[in-house]
Formats: sequence, structure tokens, C-alpha cells
Amino acid sequence: MGNYVDVTDANFDAEVLKAELPVLVDFWAIWCVPCRMIAPIIEDLASEKKDKLKVVKLDVDHNPQTATKYGIRSIPTLLVFKNGQIVDKFLGAVPKSLLESKLSKHL
Repeated sequence: MGNYVDVTDANFDAEVLKAELPVLVDFWAIWCVPCRMIAPIIEDLASEKKDKLKVVKLDVDHNPQTATKYGIRSIPTLLVFKNGQIVDKFLGAVPKSLLESKLSKHL
């Protein structure tokens, strides 16, 4: 674990919905190969943008309530929250350049 925060069903509201910064939520699972492929990208973003963006990871196998609440049907799914609202969504293993480009409008 580096600059991102592991969140759970229990602390999702406090860590994500009430966060002062925009939040990138990575919905993932340990068995998901594309999730492991983008993990270094997520860690890079967490480190590089730590003053402007909060990055969190939620394991869908251990936290099904939140995954169900947000309609997560495939992983990895990345949701961007700002002021408690979803403002962007990415499905699958997207390249870092695309993530940075789309995230920049929310920072």
C-alpha cells in the first residue's frame, strides 16, 4: 500500500462521499487480471496527484454492499467523485494518459 486508501462498506461514506478533494475509486478484486494490470497506474496517480486527488481502492469481493449500490458489474471500474457525486466513470484497464487527461478537468 502506498498513497491510496483501502476503503470498505463501513467507511466509504466518510472516506469518499465526505472527502474534500475529488476522489478516484478503484473497484477491484485480487483475482482480476486487468485490475492487477492497472494497479501500478493507480499507485502512480495516488502519488503524483496526492495534493489534488484522493485515490482509494475497494475490494468488491469483501465489500459487496458498496459495489452493488453503485451498480458495479465488471471490474476494474473507476469512479470519480466530487462533492459526494459521481462525475466520471472508466471501465476496464484504461491507459494512464487517458486517465490523466480525463481526471484533469475534475482537479
